[in-house]
Amino acid sequence: MRDIENKVAFITGGASGIGLGMAQAFLKAGMRVVVADVREDHLMDAVGVLGGGSRLHALRVDVSDRAALKSAAEQAERVFGHVHVLCNNAGVGLLGGAKAVTYDDWDWGLEVNLGGVVNGMQTFLPRMLAHGEGAHIVNTASIGAVLPGPGGIVYLTAKTAVMALSEALKNDLLTDNIGVTVLLPGPTRTRIHEVAKLRPARFQGTGVRDLERRLEKEPLFQNGTDPFLVGERVLEAIRRDELFVFTHNDFKEGVALRFASILSCFPAGPVDPERARNFGFPVVNEIYRDVLCRNESAGSGTD
Repeated sequence: MRDIENKVAFITGGASGIGLGMAQAFLKAGMRVVVADVREDHLMDAVGVLGGGSRLHALRVDVSDRAALKSAAEQAERVFGHVHVLCNNAGVGLLGGAKAVTYDDWDWGLEVNLGGVVNGMQTFLPRMLAHGEGAHIVNTASIGAVLPGPGGIVYLTAKTAVMALSEALKNDLLTDNIGVTVLLPGPTRTRIHEVAKLRPARFQGTGVRDLERRLEKEPLFQNGTDPFLVGERVLEAIRRDELFVFTHNDFKEGVALRFASILSCFPAGPVDPERARNFGFPVVNEIYRDVLCRNESAGSGTD
């Protein structure tokens, strides 16, 4: 989608952090933007930052509520017409290790961080296919999807699934003029630490309450990357139809070590071509070769 002027973007979790950075970058590029967020106070702040105007529409929506998301999509279409860019960005920074989290933590974290992406895709993809004007879907995962660590098992599980969903979606839409990008940000200045303010009443049986209260007083990543810079990088990825977007090359060595350790665990010996042919599906996916070719031709790799 190289021609993005006057195209319509719908951004969930768009009133703060990375979502707000995307909205700023998109508006600057001449797009029309729907900022959707579950927090009314964040929406009010965002309208002030973004300056309102005829190219911005803000609405409150909970991405875990499918009916509400459908209604939001209909409202976006009434205001601006067809949606061309969907950014499934809403998420909750639910932290805590396996020994602390409860079923309520799992249910809430997966409902928003993974279910919200599924709901966004299911709501907007049929509309994008129907209007046929070209489109792009951006799903926000995390650097933790490729370099998981301790203390965030629910969050990391969801974000890893978002990455896999994005890759599968890319495969399914290769002939439909709909691009797919998965954003894997490193430390970025956001309000993700305000997780306790978002927790619904039905998920109060948490094992990480003390941690969430502490995070409200000690915000994460206040020295992180400016969200607007992340938004500009996402805009570039939409224009270039990039599958993966990383924001920090600091993690490259760690990710390479993880991938090398995975490769080292495959059985030794040559591949049996006859067996591979009989699996019924390819053992190599060409979308990844395409990613390599694009980066090599750009001369930048993923740095």
